[in-house]
Amino acid sequence: MFTKSFSLRKLVSNRTFNSSWPDLPECFQLSVLSWVQCIYLWAVSPIYIFCLKKNKKGYIMMSLLNRFKTAFGLLLWIVCWTDLFYTLHEGKQPPIYYVTPLVLGMTMLLATFLIQFERLRGVQSSGVLFIFWLLCLLCATVPFRSKILQGEVTDKLRFTTFYFYFSMVVCEFILCCFNEKPPLFSNVVTDPNPCPEATAGFLSKITFWWFTSMAVKGYKMPLEAKDLWSLNKRDSSKVMVPRLLNEWEKEEAKAKLRYVKFKSFELRFISLCFAYNKTCFDVISFKVVLHDSSPEEVEVLLSSKKVAHQPSFLRALIKAFGPYFLIGSGYKLLQDIITFVNPQLLKMLISFIKAKDVPNWWGYTLACLMFFTALLQTLILHHHFQYCFVTGMNVRSAVIGAIYRKALVITNAAKRSSTVGEIVNLMSVDAQRFMDLTTFLNMLWSAPLQIMLALYFLWQILGPSVFAGVAVMILLIPFNAFIAMKTRAYQVFHSMQHKDARIKLMNEILNGIKVLKLYAWENSFKQKVLAIRQKELIVLRKTAYLGALSTMAWTSAPFLVALTTFAVYVTVDKKNILDAETAFVSISLFNILRFPLNMLPQVISSLVQASVSLKRVQNFLSHDELDPDSVNRNNTITVVNGKFTWGKDDAPVLHNINVMVPQGSLLAVVGHVGCGKSSLISALLGDMEKVEGEVSVRGSVAYVPQQAWIQNATLRDNILFGNPYNEQKYNSVLEACALTPDLQVLPGGDMTEIGEKGINLSGGQRQRVSLARALYNDADVYLLDDPLSAVDAHVSKHIFDNLIGPEGALKGKTRILVTHGISFLPQVDNIMVMVDGRVSEMGSYQDLLKQNGAFAEFLRNYALEDIIEEDEAGGTAFPPLTYRLMLVIMSADGENPRSRSVRRHGCSQRKHSESQDKKKPREMEKLIQAETAETGQVKGKVYLEYVKAVGPLLSVVICFLYGCQSAAAIGTNIWLSEWTNDAVTNSTTENVQMRVGVYAALGFAQGILIMIASFTLAMGNIGAAKKLHVNLLTNKFHTPQSFFDTTPIGRIINRFSKDIYVIDEALPSTVLMFLGTFFVSLSTILVIVSSTPIFAVVIVPLAVIYVFVQRFYVATSRQLKRLESVSRSPIYSHFSETITGCSVIRAYGRHSAFVLMSDMKVDENQKSYYPGIVSNRWLGVRIEFIGNCIVLFAGLFAVTGKDSLSPGLVGLSVSYALQVTMSLNWMVRMTSELENNIVAVERVKEYSETKTEAPWEVEDKKPPLEWPMQGNVEFNDYSVRYREGLDLVLKDITLKVKGGEKIGIVGRTGAGKSSMTLCLFRLLEAAGGEITIDNVKISEIGLHDLRSKLTIIPQEPVLFSGTLRMNLDPFEKYSDEEVWKALEHSHLHKFVSNQAAKLDLECSEGGENLSVGQRQLVCLARALLRKTRILILDEATAAIDLETDDLIQSTIRTQFEDCTVFTIAHRLNTIMDYTRVLVLDKGRIAEFDTPTNLISKRGIFYGMAKDAGLAQ
Repeated sequence: MFTKSFSLRKLVSNRTFNSSWPDLPECFQLSVLSWVQCIYLWAVSPIYIFCLKKNKKGYIMMSLLNRFKTAFGLLLWIVCWTDLFYTLHEGKQPPIYYVTPLVLGMTMLLATFLIQFERLRGVQSSGVLFIFWLLCLLCATVPFRSKILQGEVTDKLRFTTFYFYFSMVVCEFILCCFNEKPPLFSNVVTDPNPCPEATAGFLSKITFWWFTSMAVKGYKMPLEAKDLWSLNKRDSSKVMVPRLLNEWEKEEAKAKLRYVKFKSFELRFISLCFAYNKTCFDVISFKVVLHDSSPEEVEVLLSSKKVAHQPSFLRALIKAFGPYFLIGSGYKLLQDIITFVNPQLLKMLISFIKAKDVPNWWGYTLACLMFFTALLQTLILHHHFQYCFVTGMNVRSAVIGAIYRKALVITNAAKRSSTVGEIVNLMSVDAQRFMDLTTFLNMLWSAPLQIMLALYFLWQILGPSVFAGVAVMILLIPFNAFIAMKTRAYQVFHSMQHKDARIKLMNEILNGIKVLKLYAWENSFKQKVLAIRQKELIVLRKTAYLGALSTMAWTSAPFLVALTTFAVYVTVDKKNILDAETAFVSISLFNILRFPLNMLPQVISSLVQASVSLKRVQNFLSHDELDPDSVNRNNTITVVNGKFTWGKDDAPVLHNINVMVPQGSLLAVVGHVGCGKSSLISALLGDMEKVEGEVSVRGSVAYVPQQAWIQNATLRDNILFGNPYNEQKYNSVLEACALTPDLQVLPGGDMTEIGEKGINLSGGQRQRVSLARALYNDADVYLLDDPLSAVDAHVSKHIFDNLIGPEGALKGKTRILVTHGISFLPQVDNIMVMVDGRVSEMGSYQDLLKQNGAFAEFLRNYALEDIIEEDEAGGTAFPPLTYRLMLVIMSADGENPRSRSVRRHGCSQRKHSESQDKKKPREMEKLIQAETAETGQVKGKVYLEYVKAVGPLLSVVICFLYGCQSAAAIGTNIWLSEWTNDAVTNSTTENVQMRVGVYAALGFAQGILIMIASFTLAMGNIGAAKKLHVNLLTNKFHTPQSFFDTTPIGRIINRFSKDIYVIDEALPSTVLMFLGTFFVSLSTILVIVSSTPIFAVVIVPLAVIYVFVQRFYVATSRQLKRLESVSRSPIYSHFSETITGCSVIRAYGRHSAFVLMSDMKVDENQKSYYPGIVSNRWLGVRIEFIGNCIVLFAGLFAVTGKDSLSPGLVGLSVSYALQVTMSLNWMVRMTSELENNIVAVERVKEYSETKTEAPWEVEDKKPPLEWPMQGNVEFNDYSVRYREGLDLVLKDITLKVKGGEKIGIVGRTGAGKSSMTLCLFRLLEAAGGEITIDNVKISEIGLHDLRSKLTIIPQEPVLFSGTLRMNLDPFEKYSDEEVWKALEHSHLHKFVSNQAAKLDLECSEGGENLSVGQRQLVCLARALLRKTRILILDEATAAIDLETDDLIQSTIRTQFEDCTVFTIAHRLNTIMDYTRVLVLDKGRIAEFDTPTNLISKRGIFYGMAKDAGLAQ
């Protein structure tokens, strides 16, 4: 038998290798070539049939295509068995003639069965059968060729049947490439824009051809959200989130079970110990010392030492996503094995070039095999990536969904332990880390496998010398790891710290830009920003040094490894000759080795990061949840012996609460700040931990929180809150909540888009929208937490009368109203007074007055005149008094100027437009919010701008250095090629030292050049980043206020954070990679052309295809990235919005609707992310195909020019070609990245060139130092508008104010009160007329000269993070003594001197660690320090209690006695003793006289005084 097989092999080799026209013997053709496809199909079928049985997609109707496939299958079976019967008829034939037709025939029957079975299971295109028919075709091609070569035909029947067989296999193969129709009863059809992947054929799937339609569309025109395909159902949140949550719930159940077992074991142990009367024992690793303690006490002691049994989030992830990920791992294993085939083929090709007697067809075969191997590797690798990326995407969807669902139900104590920012980070950063890790997770096992295989093959070639190279690699690992750690430390700890500090400061500056302008403090804050920026740049510079070293190590590694290995190899043994085969095969193996060695440390560091993220997410998902049963639904509102706390470990906030609110009644809850009024509402909602007692609330609940929660949606959506729209009901709600007048001034009426946190509504409007939402919801119980504090007196009266009060829209509903306003208390059914978390007294208004307890005391303290004797309390004298007691009420004038300017913009548009135009301003508004996403190609001008910022000369030097480095690299390899040719001429021994020396010199030159080049590049980039940031910052400080009113702060911050980050870090690395890959690709082409000049012919068509694919990819991928980033932020903004409003969402029972909204936003984002992944695969397959063609042609031309080429040159050109694929791929990606990142330069540039305000100082017009002396202010025919194209807000104002006069400015909302103060500071520039102060025209002097001489106490106190002293005096102009004096006058002396840090007391962002009253007093202290002749007071009322307000008023009267004071009055009683009162109406002066005269004239002022109860 052995001799038979040996002689067969010999025959095959003789007929094949030793002839110029090779052929295979008939026996081989009939056995091996016929059985390959049969073995494949019978092996795969069982698994395939099992999979088909499990997954049914509906069934496909019998189509023409299917009928043909089946018919050909049956015909093939008939043809095969015709052969079998013919052999039986003939007799006396070898067994092979019986076996092969029999097996083939049965296989064809199996294939026909599969065709039908696939149709019934809804398979449109079959990969299994495609591979089967391909194998049939390839195996039949050899006998087909043999039969053609044969000449005469001896066996006519077999000859005929074979041709029949062959033609039908060809037909089956062609038919297999086409798709069947979609199956019936499948849900694919219902989708308006389905992803073509679901219906794509096998060929289309493996080459990602189905993506081409989007690439073409993206090339023709910029893609928009509507062009994106729907997300595959299997990738949607609807499928992914429940999958993860199911596994997580199983893990939680297991953890609980473990904990219960642990506790029962503990208790058994304790009882045993007590049984033996032990007084001191050790309990499970911690000691509990007992001194006559009872078992109950021990149990308490033990529970305090609770052992954490957290469920494993990792296990849940693995169970949910592991199986799908494993398919990708299978692809990776295949790819790793195939990677090592090409170096072996290269070895054979060089041997072929060396051996002159081998026929050429063998060389061509090797070249083609190299091409097919590379092609197969490409397809497998990209499918591996596809599976990994899709897994990553699914993990992200699931993690975001799980976190969102958890955030809605966690307790307040848990919420305290994670800030909104931290939870958003879990979603953005940590979910992203999981996603990034899945991409390279397979490298954990793949890298060691690749390293072992590479070392094995290298050992085969070089023997023990390979260890020299490996030693260098191992030495480089700690070097690279050290650089990576250092870079990471700089980036994470230093760079991020400085970046965060800078962004935080910028955020504060932009939020308080108006205050900075009013105080003329811009320079001080600019210096602070630049100081932080300087530290940031120092860190960037250090990172750049490390980056240059790292680039050098990465570039020089293959060379150093090759140098040491080859040097050791040739010096260890004289017999070791470095020929082309040894050198270039080793180099290609070293190149393979380079990737896993570099990736392994990165994967491990990603793994460490992901494990931190895993813990964070696990801890968050393990938080306690609110008990849904803490409030029962049996009775109307009752609390019996209620004791509540915010967290299990916190002290109780509410004690012994007993309340019973009769159905349909109105209960007012009053008390001092911090007495637990809002906590009571939270307890009723079930948001607090119930320690003792019973809580019951029957029916649906509507809740109005103290700080109105407004969604980023239209005004109407905010009110409807998911309920269906009923016009009549809706209009009555608007009327009751006094919103109808507001709708007339909003740009789009009730369809106006409301910004985040209700940015474009005033405080009062926000609160009224919140009330409207509650009213529209038509609930049974209304919990109103101080809703009237933020609205004007007359509005508050309207709302009480029409909505809350006994005759309001809510009469008959059960209402609890927390309030600070005393005026409405006589009209409520019951009043509950709270003191320190307890109910102090409860009863009707009259009852409480008679009791003369805490409530009567409260009234006495806050009355503005002596309380009338009790016996008169019920008389008519009471109502005027209650009106005067309007306590903590904020006017609707408390709007930010941004909203006001937007509104006026809307009004002016509305005046000259009819109903169809009404929408235009809204669209414009929406457009402002959406921000123009750039489309199309980036203009060349932007690149030039960046080159200019780097420095044109430096840019040329950088390119020159890169060119030199590439030349050195080529030189090194050409020298190696020459060295290997010594083996041919047998002059190896004498030249060894010279060869090694020059090789080393060239290699080191390359390393040093690349280091200098990357260092120079980094320096240029940092210089550019510095320049661009300074320009942006300077421009923003000089930008007029109107810009900040119309531009969302987020957008400006984005320029300072995201775009500057891109310019600092992302852009330099992209430029570095781009230059690197560009020069590598260029040098490859040069080397191949110089060794085989005919290759130049192929370059042109390949280059055309390359550019073509690149243009398609870049256009599409750029737009997909933009769409992805645009759709990402809504996920996080919706999330942070949800967290802040989760109590409202829970109260209204909208939990599941919000979960659905979040899922939709995530899916919307994944809709643009998924094509992004596929676009990279699509590009990879096509570009690598071009790379593989380069390998093919390099091999083919090497075979053609075999006689003239040395083995060294062939090795050089083919090993270069094998490397080029990766460079070409990366070059396209980097081109795309460069385009994406250079956009940041464009965006920063755009905001560095916005229009600026007047100069801060005008040298030749500087006013005298002591100006203004008197404080006379004069307006002459003064008019002003907010922005170009809008209506005038002040019209022809003419008035004179003498120094020292006190002027009160009053008027309804929108009369132009605030505009007057803004004009004095020139925040608004005159549209006509002028203002003079002490005979100096303010329009002629510099802005800082003007603003530093005026003082304002703004309505909303703005503080910046930093010391208290910095907040009072940022330029350090005043001594400590003066600062203390100002603090004394502003009644802050006691508070500050009690602080340990005194004047260095740190104020948190926005002054959060001071109360609102204290912040207002700090603003007063600022004014006292500046002590200018003119003071403007934008009276603050909202959150200030009466005491603080009295302090401010008395200080102003005494300390600013001789100053000119302008007060914008929200409460008239503060200005009744002023010199004169200016009444504005629609931007004109309506009245201007003393308060007494104005009241006697009975005009507008009299009406306002009467409303406020100050006139009869």
